[in-house]
Amino acid sequence: MSDDLPLNAEDIAEIAAIIEASPYRELDLSTRRFRLRLARADGAETGLTQEWQWAGSGPEAVVTAEAEHAADPDAVAAPLPGTFYHAPQPGAPPFVTVGDEVGPETVVGIVETMKLMNPVHAGLAGTVAEVLAPNATMVAKGQPLFRLA
Repeated sequence: MSDDLPLNAEDIAEIAAIIEASPYRELDLSTRRFRLRLARADGAETGLTQEWQWAGSGPEAVVTAEAEHAADPDAVAAPLPGTFYHAPQPGAPPFVTVGDEVGPETVVGIVETMKLMNPVHAGLAGTVAEVLAPNATMVAKGQPLFRLA
C-alpha cells in the first residue's frame, strides 16, 4: 500500500471502533480523495456496515470491476471490499502461489473488513496462473484477485 494514501485499514478499524462505542448511528466522511461511510444496521446496537470508495471510484468503478470479472470467467474475485492478504498471518507462506491446483472450496486468501478476517474461496477449479492483487492492499468487491488456467 502506498504511503501517500490518506487512510489504511488500521485507521478505518480505529474509526469504526470509536463510532461503535459512541451514541452515533453513522459516520459519512468525504474528502477529495476518498469517501468512508460507517453505519449501524437498522435496530442494531452493535456492529457496523462499511462502504469505502477512493475518489473517482464511484458506482461505475464497482460495475467495471464486476464486469471485468464477468468478462474473465477464470478470475477469482474479492467477495467484499477490504484489505486483501495472501497469507493467514504475517511471515506465513501464502495460501496459494502460481502453479498451485485449487478447487472451488480452496481458500486462496483473506479479505479483512472491520477487523474480521473473511476467507476467500477460489469458487472454481483450476491452476493459479497469475496473482493480480498485491498483498496487504485495499480491494473492491468484485475486483479480480487471481486468474486461473
